[in-house]
Amino acid sequence: MAQEIKIKVRRPHVNKFKNGYPLIHKESVVSTEKLTKEGSILKLVDEHDQFIAKGYFGKQNKGYGWVLSYHEQEEIDQSFFDNRLEKAIQHRKSFFKREDTTAFRLFNSEGDGIGGLTIDYFDGYYLINWYSEGIYSFRSSIIESLKKLVDYKAIYQKKRFGKQGSYIDEDEFVAGERGEFPIFVKENDVRFPIYLNEGAMVGLFLDQREVRKSIRDHYAAGKSVLNTFSYTGAFSVYAALGGASHTTSVDLANRSYAKTIESFSINNIDYEAQDIIVEDVFKYFKYAKRKEKQFDFVVLDPPSFARSKKHTFRAEKDYTALLKETIDITAVNGVIVASTNCSKFNMKKFKSFIDSAFKQSQFKYKLVEEYTLPEDFKTTSSFKEGNYLKVVFVKKIK
Repeated sequence: MAQEIKIKVRRPHVNKFKNGYPLIHKESVVSTEKLTKEGSILKLVDEHDQFIAKGYFGKQNKGYGWVLSYHEQEEIDQSFFDNRLEKAIQHRKSFFKREDTTAFRLFNSEGDGIGGLTIDYFDGYYLINWYSEGIYSFRSSIIESLKKLVDYKAIYQKKRFGKQGSYIDEDEFVAGERGEFPIFVKENDVRFPIYLNEGAMVGLFLDQREVRKSIRDHYAAGKSVLNTFSYTGAFSVYAALGGASHTTSVDLANRSYAKTIESFSINNIDYEAQDIIVEDVFKYFKYAKRKEKQFDFVVLDPPSFARSKKHTFRAEKDYTALLKETIDITAVNGVIVASTNCSKFNMKKFKSFIDSAFKQSQFKYKLVEEYTLPEDFKTTSSFKEGNYLKVVFVKKIK
């Protein structure tokens, strides 16, 4: 095994780690001089050289690495990865048995005990996401564990540790038999095409599964629906299947048009009866307001950070203003699904954005229901930022 590097933790951070906080920040350690090789095993100690935890060095946008174990004698070896993955698989046993859903998260980073690593399941295909060079250095052990513990059609991977956490574009096939894409998965009996070989995004954000189901089952019937930042149109598909009178999907990316048509088509929905618009959402809001358009139901799920020719959007700064524009084109008694995956603020802060936007719009509102990450996106209470998803259904009232 690789030699452990002893790293001293600054006194104010010691108790945080002892209480299970898994992320190693640069400011939490006395010195980073020894941190030169990604994947190095770190032995975290206090000022008296007393053991706190073991982790690994792996730079990413969140920090300098992750805690892996709180047991001094536990080796970070093949059996360590076997045990972590086996435990994660056991936690998702019920998902493997579901007939209506064949796509879910199998391993969720620090929630399952290995920060910087996620594994998603798509009907027999597994997708590993590596978020740092550090975790990628353990790839042979992790892939071996996965092969040992599951039956698979194929294993694919995505490296997300390029500059500023960007995706590294290369052949993503790892093992098994190369897939012919798209493969088709089910989510709550809705079908979606999945591409594991076309860059960073595969066609479906799995963390919104319960939100989409709620829209179909409880909100969409007879409603005019606007889906902004619509990507492949998943929310629109659910709304149409739930009996929406009409859907409008808006996204800036050119690829969203063909992808949304594909999503509608494989669910036997006439896409020509829907509006699919390739345009900057900010620009579309101005157009809709000018035309006095009003929607009964609006999905507002922007990325945490987005840049177009005229706009730079940061959720922590700009969500309130964007929501205010959304309120303007939402009918009275209409519902807005306010959603964000930004981990820089919590649900309480997010609700303050909602409150501020409605006060500026001079309309009242009612919080109808809210969602965070679903069961397969396991989180740990000692790392609140890991439960990043915040979704609130908000009714606009006079």
